[in-house]
Amino acid sequence: MADIKTLIAEFEQVAADPAKSVAALKKETGKKLIGMFPYHLPEEIVYAAGMLPVGMWGGQVEIKLADKYLQSFCCSLIKANFEMGMDGTYKILDGVIMAAYCDTLKCICEDWKVAVTGMPMMAMYYPQNRKIAAAVPYMENEFKLVQEQLEKIAGKAVTEADLEAAWEVYEAYRAECRKFVKLVGKMPKTLNATARHYVLKAGWFMDKKVYTEKLAALNAAIEAAPAEEFKGAKVIVEGIMVEPVALLDAFVENDVCIVGDDLSHQSRMFRVEGRKEGTVYEKMAYRIVDAYADPLLLDEFKEHGKELINMVKEYGADGVVVCAMKFCDPEEYDYPIFKEELEAAGIPVLYMEIEQKMDSVEQYKTRIQAFAETLA
Repeated sequence: MADIKTLIAEFEQVAADPAKSVAALKKETGKKLIGMFPYHLPEEIVYAAGMLPVGMWGGQVEIKLADKYLQSFCCSLIKANFEMGMDGTYKILDGVIMAAYCDTLKCICEDWKVAVTGMPMMAMYYPQNRKIAAAVPYMENEFKLVQEQLEKIAGKAVTEADLEAAWEVYEAYRAECRKFVKLVGKMPKTLNATARHYVLKAGWFMDKKVYTEKLAALNAAIEAAPAEEFKGAKVIVEGIMVEPVALLDAFVENDVCIVGDDLSHQSRMFRVEGRKEGTVYEKMAYRIVDAYADPLLLDEFKEHGKELINMVKEYGADGVVVCAMKFCDPEEYDYPIFKEELEAAGIPVLYMEIEQKMDSVEQYKTRIQAFAETLA
């Protein structure tokens, strides 16, 4: 147990202060850093170029500059990223990659060029109609365009061997993440909502190879430890991400364990295993083709509700908590459909509209407490 707590504390130290962790990462490795806007970006190419990808997931910032460029109904995550770009928080980065998944991100790609000077920005576009034959070669071409820009920043050419090595690092990383989320239910007290969050969040601010080794050690320790008795509620969380940490603490305070997630910040990024055949770019493209139940990618058969129902059964959850990022259109479009499906399946649902920066989480604490009592 001591080893498990020590490892969790190490992950927490990284995740609790991203700015400090990223500065330390650059100092320790001497490598250039490339910021990765949400979501589904080709981190493998950055890694293959000898640089390190860094997650850009906003933060608790006061919006003072971004409102000059962004509409009031822009989601808080993207607005925080833009603010941190303008105020110099992200100046440690040597470049930024972003993809246009929604109307807001389409605007950001161009606004960034004007508002944040001196930082290369690489925009890429995934095909919404990702199941047709043309989708894979189209994505391969997008990856190659990004590679060309990254090579200029890195000052070196990226070889096929470099890409293969990076792909193996990332497949190992994703495999350990998938293993971890399945192990959480074994130790719901130690791996409570906040601890679980820190463990997974830390991966965005570490060298993926180093992170994977540390996560593998944690997974092994959990597997060797006895299961914890837990009488509280178990839930699946759905949304883009669950922050601030005070919101996660509310789950802990009310004995609610997050046994599984359908979050863009977490499982949606690693739940799809790569195919074994093809070039690296083909395998990267097929991870997008094979992605499922993701509001940010076209889902013509609307399988989001089905996936949530399957997760409830697989993880033995008592209900689903939807943490809807305010003004996130893709999420809002999906909710009425899967809400009806979950209710028809007899699965309790709690809907909470959240923002990254909230003056108070007291009303959310009350709602989580009430939901937990209904699940008891």
